[in-house]
Amino acid sequence: MTPLVDVMLVLLIIFMVTAPMMSSGVNVDLPKTTASPVNSDNRPITVSLKSDGGLYLGDDAVSRDALLDRLRQLAGNETGRRVFVRADSKIDYGQVMQLMGQITAGGFNHVALLAQQPQSSP
Repeated sequence: MTPLVDVMLVLLIIFMVTAPMMSSGVNVDLPKTTASPVNSDNRPITVSLKSDGGLYLGDDAVSRDALLDRLRQLAGNETGRRVFVRADSKIDYGQVMQLMGQITAGGFNHVALLAQQPQSSP
């Protein structure tokens, strides 16, 4: 029984290390939180807001004016798709809420903020 638990723990650690690397490739400094993770969607769309004001849809830069059109195109006009908003921790909260409001006003109802889980010390 003990070797099975050891193998499971190693697999869990490998998954925890590699999973963040498979997400969006735009580097932002996410704020820390102790909240439990949101149930993930199979095909989430990620919108990233960098500290310099750059806006990205997935890995591609996009302007605020073209954001909703590109979101609808990427979602295939399926407004039930989950949209994850990632913003640098140095961004003003009002800018993040304005971005989320713009996405919600475009018909996307499943909009969620992403945050980085804090590193636990042993």
